[in-house]
Amino acid sequence: MGLMPLKIPRQRAREPESPGVRGTARVDARTKNLTKRLRPGEIAFIDHQDIDKVSAEALLACRPAAVVNAAPSISGRYPNLGPEILVEAGIPLVDNVGKDVMRAVHEGQQVRVDDGEVWVEGAVVAKGTAFDLDQVRAAMTEARAGLAVQLEAFAANTMEYLRRERELLLDGVGVPDIRTDLDGRHALVVVRGYHYKEDLQTLKHYIREYRPVLIGVDGGADALVEAGLKPDLIVGDMDSVSDDTLRGGAEIVVHAYRDGNAPGLERVRSLGVEPIVFPATGTSEDVAMLLADDKGASLIVAVGSHATLVEFLDKGRSGMASTFLTRLRVGGKLVDAKGVSRLYRSRISNLSLAVMLLVGLFALFAALWATPGGHAFLQVIGARWDDLWSLIVGIFT
Repeated sequence: MGLMPLKIPRQRAREPESPGVRGTARVDARTKNLTKRLRPGEIAFIDHQDIDKVSAEALLACRPAAVVNAAPSISGRYPNLGPEILVEAGIPLVDNVGKDVMRAVHEGQQVRVDDGEVWVEGAVVAKGTAFDLDQVRAAMTEARAGLAVQLEAFAANTMEYLRRERELLLDGVGVPDIRTDLDGRHALVVVRGYHYKEDLQTLKHYIREYRPVLIGVDGGADALVEAGLKPDLIVGDMDSVSDDTLRGGAEIVVHAYRDGNAPGLERVRSLGVEPIVFPATGTSEDVAMLLADDKGASLIVAVGSHATLVEFLDKGRSGMASTFLTRLRVGGKLVDAKGVSRLYRSRISNLSLAVMLLVGLFALFAALWATPGGHAFLQVIGARWDDLWSLIVGIFT
């Protein structure tokens, strides 16, 4: 009987991989909410007109495979800093793909992004512009021409804000009472904004020596905790601070709209914490500074806050006026963290302490050597040290 030939199943040829980047989709119109769950290698879908520097740095820290923006990343209103940060870091940025992508792509789906196209299950669901560095820089140059229009809008918005909030700004009417004692003390107001980590690091000696009242603005409270500090006061609408930090014992001030609506109030109460409500127009950062000023803080040190014209514009027109006028209101007390770090130095450095210790030991040794009793004492110490050293050598040999 002859042997039957062995049949070897033929393997199917593998299809060549399609170009582009692949990953799990994370979808959220609010960038700061998305970054809480975005993981390395995933693809971020946002709806963020004029991506600002803080949002770009938060996205970059998550190390996504790509960022897809339903809105224009650079609208031309002003030279926003975010897109250049992402593109320079090598993160593919697909711009202005349209609002429909936020419905066409679902959280957790596997998607592919290639040359401005968004693919889901073998079909193109959205298409935009794949930004490169040259395109971003060209758009930024054009955007700088729009600054004059933005300044006009800023002036109009400032007058409107001043009309609505003149009693609060000029006389402090409406500022609630708080338990935290700020009278005559320094206040450190921390916003999770520009270079906040570096600022907190450079201020560690200042914080240790002066012990300022630590005020966290929303996510700035988490920034304090991450730096090993405990916030005394948390101010904001409570949309970007963790539950653990809110339960940490700090006094809570919920920033409400002028009509009394406070979106974060129920969340804080659900954690078993009874907060104070502060109705005011403007940003939570401004509310924290006005509160510190009204309660008698002698100095307000701002960490991660906005200082330059472009940073003000990065907040959007609706937030610029309150920021500008608040700084006029508290200007005599307000300093930026970077200025404090340049002006302040620890009174006694570690090197100075080490030198003083060595000098003191040398003086003590000289004094003992110069007296008969001290000389005898040093000889006894030397003999004991020789015995101890001989014992150690004997153990290891």
